[in-house]
Amino acid sequence: MKVNIDDIGGYIAKQDDRYVVKDNPFGNTLVLSSTRLHGHKQTSGHSHDGQEEVYFFIEGAGQMQLDNEFIKVEAGDVVPIQDGVFHKVMNLRDSDMYFVCVFDGKRKH
Repeated sequence: MKVNIDDIGGYIAKQDDRYVVKDNPFGNTLVLSSTRLHGHKQTSGHSHDGQEEVYFFIEGAGQMQLDNEFIKVEAGDVVPIQDGVFHKVMNLRDSDMYFVCVFDGKRKH
């Protein structure tokens, strides 16, 4: 399977005024997911036991919460998220923010 970073294929898993989330499951346990987060919006934030993720920021800039820590993120950044860590992404700009993540197992949020 080969996809483009700008369109990972798959299906729309979530969509509302904040974002469009697409999931593309592959292999036995991995899911490739993308989020287009609209200007001045944020994800709900969540944590999940037994599941790790890696976020790849492609467009835009903002802030990410990892438990009680807040870090700046921008295009080119890669953020690994450990099992059980609460995480949330906030777009602090007018323009869209786009990131791709890979997680193991089925969507738990």
